[in-house]
Amino acid sequence: MAFERIAKRALPDGSVRRVYPFHISLEGMESVLICRDDEDYDHLQKSYYLSAWKHNCLIASEISMSNHGHFALLSTDMGRAQLVGEAVKKRHSQFLSWKYNEKGVLSRSSINVQHLDTDWYVRNALAYIHRNTLDAGSRVEDYKWSSYRAMFVGGKCSRTAMPVSAFSRREREAIFHTHEDLSKVPWLIDIDMHIEPASSCDFTYLEEAFGHDQAFFLKTLGAVNMAEMEQKLVVNGRSKQTDMSMQSIISNLADKWFGTDISRLTPEQKARLIPYLFRSYKTSDAQLARCLGMGRELVAGLLNASVVRRRSER
Repeated sequence: MAFERIAKRALPDGSVRRVYPFHISLEGMESVLICRDDEDYDHLQKSYYLSAWKHNCLIASEISMSNHGHFALLSTDMGRAQLVGEAVKKRHSQFLSWKYNEKGVLSRSSINVQHLDTDWYVRNALAYIHRNTLDAGSRVEDYKWSSYRAMFVGGKCSRTAMPVSAFSRREREAIFHTHEDLSKVPWLIDIDMHIEPASSCDFTYLEEAFGHDQAFFLKTLGAVNMAEMEQKLVVNGRSKQTDMSMQSIISNLADKWFGTDISRLTPEQKARLIPYLFRSYKTSDAQLARCLGMGRELVAGLLNASVVRRRSER
């Protein structure tokens, strides 16, 4: 059967609808990790599924990294997909604030939603999600915090996995850090209280995208251009800012981050702002140079240094 990018799926509310594929990323962290230990990774992963379930969508594939996260979502429309992305950010931010007693942990992060409007785009986005494990020094099949272990295994879960419905309300609240009613979700929990992706994600969508051929998927994963996909999936989702709008954004950040006026920013403070602005808004080194009163070559050098640092951190 030929792959159908726009597919019909039974959604959490029981309705059967046409759904479209979207890529959603949680990006923008420069100095704060969004996942510092296994509990954080577990919470972010569960947040994907909780947020999608709440907004009547399906997760097709996902991954959680130390300073970013990506997932492919099947949704009836862009607006609903954006709600899921914002819900993930809000849920995980509240968890980190509670756990570490730090306010506004994800206030400098950004959610970017991209509609995957061609088969090529879908396949490369799905490969890009799991390619992150290679750049982190891990084999795809060995990485713990992704849905890959649900792929190409016929939906098999751990023999010791238990349905969420088997737990009491209070136990479910403790496992998922939520008061949402999860008595009817079809998910399974393993012995370590982690969610089983094969029970919670629509793994068949990825498999269908690659003709149920794992070798085809791995070949695409090995060949995907990470820089190109980051540009398409993360950067292009932002709205272009005028110079006046960008100056207003920088002014607000200068006051929020450093308690100072844009005209009084030190070179060190500008250097901290530049990578965040470039990753969080649709801008350029030329525009940042104009708005910050810096040389374009200096701005480009700071951006290149930021890219190198991010790759080393992964």
